[in-house]
Amino acid sequence: MKNKTLAILASGFATIALAQTQASSPTPAATFTPEQFRAHVEFLADDLLEGRDTGSRGHEIAARYVATRFEASGLKPGGENGGWYQQVTLQKTVRGANRGRVNIIGPKGEQKFEHADNVLVSVTPTSESVDVSAKLVFVGFGVEDKRLGLDDYRGLDVKGCIVVTLRGFPKGLPSEEGAHLSATKSEIAERHGAIGILSVATLQAEKAQPWHRYLEYANEPNYAWVGPDGKAHDDAPGIQVRAALHGPAAEAVFAGAPRALADILTEADRPKASPRGFKLRTQARVSGDVSWTRVTSPNVVGLLPGADPQLAREYIVLSGHLDHLGIKDVGGDNAAGADRINNGALDNAAGVATLLEVARAAAAAPDKPRRSMLFLATTAEEKGLLGADYYARHPTVPLPQIVGNVDLDMPLLLYPFTDVIAFGANHSTIGKFVEQAARPMNISLSPDPMPEQGVFTRSDHYQFVRQGVPAVFFATGMANGGDKYWGDFLENTYHTPRDDLSQKIDWDAGARFAEVNYRVTRAMADSDTPPLWYAGDYFGDTFAPKAKRAPR
Repeated sequence: MKNKTLAILASGFATIALAQTQASSPTPAATFTPEQFRAHVEFLADDLLEGRDTGSRGHEIAARYVATRFEASGLKPGGENGGWYQQVTLQKTVRGANRGRVNIIGPKGEQKFEHADNVLVSVTPTSESVDVSAKLVFVGFGVEDKRLGLDDYRGLDVKGCIVVTLRGFPKGLPSEEGAHLSATKSEIAERHGAIGILSVATLQAEKAQPWHRYLEYANEPNYAWVGPDGKAHDDAPGIQVRAALHGPAAEAVFAGAPRALADILTEADRPKASPRGFKLRTQARVSGDVSWTRVTSPNVVGLLPGADPQLAREYIVLSGHLDHLGIKDVGGDNAAGADRINNGALDNAAGVATLLEVARAAAAAPDKPRRSMLFLATTAEEKGLLGADYYARHPTVPLPQIVGNVDLDMPLLLYPFTDVIAFGANHSTIGKFVEQAARPMNISLSPDPMPEQGVFTRSDHYQFVRQGVPAVFFATGMANGGDKYWGDFLENTYHTPRDDLSQKIDWDAGARFAEVNYRVTRAMADSDTPPLWYAGDYFGDTFAPKAKRAPR
């Protein structure tokens, strides 16, 4: 999961043809064994693959493994040029001699902050050297959406300025809509003519992801996919500089301001509060140097053609990211010979094992799925959902014919799970497919237990949502002791070398997770009606305004 759980759907769902079709088409029996599941994870999380970092030899080996498993299962190549792969060119940007610097000039004179000293300066894929000076304007959370009644830029002129935003979104805003708006702040600022963004954590944001967690990634390279035009992609190329501020740096920005930062943070911590913006009495100079290299890394694509002549032109996509973090740099507690390989056994070898097992079962079923099924193992998820973003924008099948996506990312297979979480299921009829397909296994559907984390925007399914495709991110739930296992994993194991095969992985849970995903995706593939956005849904209306709708 990128440096990363559906409201329980009401029992009174509207009765629609979708449900009737599912009831009359039970999922065919399939066999899922702990041994088969374990074999995939043990290969993909082996030390010899060195953590499957994007562009590395280990990731290439993992991609070959997935392609051979697809072929052995009887899938057809679904990549480019009749092959199994879609090669994604990525621009890797690393810091130069000036690693990043923020100077704040105001009533108290000039204060200088170096990168990782109370400021984190983002590198840009569009310029090898930046040195931008501009006046500062505070814009609250920096979000706007007429539908949600948000307009943080109202009455503010930010053209040619650097805006200062609060991290996250107002308390009480629906978490998935809020996470989306938070992820698009650069685009919003660009529309208003801003040339840079500085962000300050709210009390809630600091609790959800403390500053010291941010510092762990301070020197990581930045990646961007390169389009057919040869240019590195940036959603908001007009935003020349970005930086996060902490402590003294944040205080310096608000020197002499009409309101003290502490008062603003207190207000922002109240439900539905959205502090109004104002001009600041400070300006900032943000600078830094970078260098670029380019690497190529594949998405792996397998295709199972549908059996129904009328429905086979539609595709259900089951996805999971194949990459992980590679080998951790020497330093700190790693200098004494500690394990440095980020094997990613659960994040996300377990997700890819699920993908492979569902593909095997679907291809071996005596009655093939009615719709076509596309199995996608993506690259560069850990770099910013880049492989999925590239595929969703450059699909190997026509985008209008992709009717649904289920994404598999970091199933926590450390306990006998009894519920699942499908982030985003409340936005489309995929939630109904999940609920009905899981019920025969005595598995329930549970709501997002950590809305403050904004998980909806932090895995590959979000890139399909942005292209108008109903999609969910599927994970094991918090019941039956799951909350304890999730809490411990996220605190002590997530994105560390401890996510390896030394964990007490419950392989029976792995087989069970594969089976429930098979049931869900087969139900989606076999229904007369494809997954549909609900009428009036925020994401459906935003990204697929002309698509068919289902009543809630």
